[in-house]
Amino acid sequence: MTLTHSLITWAILYAQFVLAVAACLATLRTLRGPRAQDRVLGLDTLYVTVMLLFVVTGIRVGTPFFYEAAMVIGVMGFVATVALAKFLIRGEVIE
Repeated sequence: MTLTHSLITWAILYAQFVLAVAACLATLRTLRGPRAQDRVLGLDTLYVTVMLLFVVTGIRVGTPFFYEAAMVIGVMGFVATVALAKFLIRGEVIE
């Protein structure tokens, strides 16, 4: 095991830890947000951090499953954010 391999392994583990903490803080903002806009922003941050956590886990494990799951989370999170923003602006999603 070379120094470079060891450094990359520790960097990936550190990134996973930091992203998990960020996801916990985003969940806290989503649950405790004083306004609906804060909750939507927390949810948006949560899906981005979980998507990045899946990408970093895919790098660590080396399977394509995590990359595909990250793409699905990204698309679904974007659609949910647009729908929630439209609901907050107009009060309805379907016209």
